[in-house]
Amino acid sequence: MNLTLEAPRLTAHDRCDRCGAQAYVKVLLEAGGELMFCAHHARAHEDALKGIASEVIDETERLHIKPEPVED
Repeated sequence: MNLTLEAPRLTAHDRCDRCGAQAYVKVLLEAGGELMFCAHHARAHEDALKGIASEVIDETERLHIKPEPVED
């Protein structure tokens, strides 16, 4: 499994295929297609995905970033 460090940014429109929450992980499958997961479901299915993923775009670190204050 390849872990992509500089990946296209997932947006709030990208939803988890399991529960519908915002997706922070995108898995590109070796057979074609893709799956998107929230951080919780990405961790829950990590072992199963290792054997079928060609690439994983993981942006879960964004969950810990504090937003910059907006200046008026």
